[in-house]
Amino acid sequence: MYTLVLVCGVYSLAFAGFHLLFWKLFNWKTELKKLSFANRGILQILNLRIIYIFFLIAFLCFAYPDELLNTRLGKAVMIGMSLFWLGRLIEQLVLLRAKHVVIHILTAVFAMGAILFASPLIVACCL
Repeated sequence: MYTLVLVCGVYSLAFAGFHLLFWKLFNWKTELKKLSFANRGILQILNLRIIYIFFLIAFLCFAYPDELLNTRLGKAVMIGMSLFWLGRLIEQLVLLRAKHVVIHILTAVFAMGAILFASPLIVACCL
């Protein structure tokens, strides 16, 4: 089960890295200029905050795997992250209904995140 928690940490690190690339991937230098000053700032602030959350979750997975698996607070964090990814999956299906291979891949990756963060707790219950 510790390995699953470490994989959750790697998963979170990967998403932090992915979000760090948003400025280049989505050509934000040009694209964000089309938004109002407030919306441009809010979008970048939200992206920076989610990067922070992903790094924090990765740190918790690497530094405190025992606590994540064996304390009520740790289990709440793992369930919370599983629900985060489930919510992200639902939002993807509702708000990004594009028929594009990248969208379908991301949908699968978000489903994997929901399962991944829930799996150590599910495995622990079944043992």
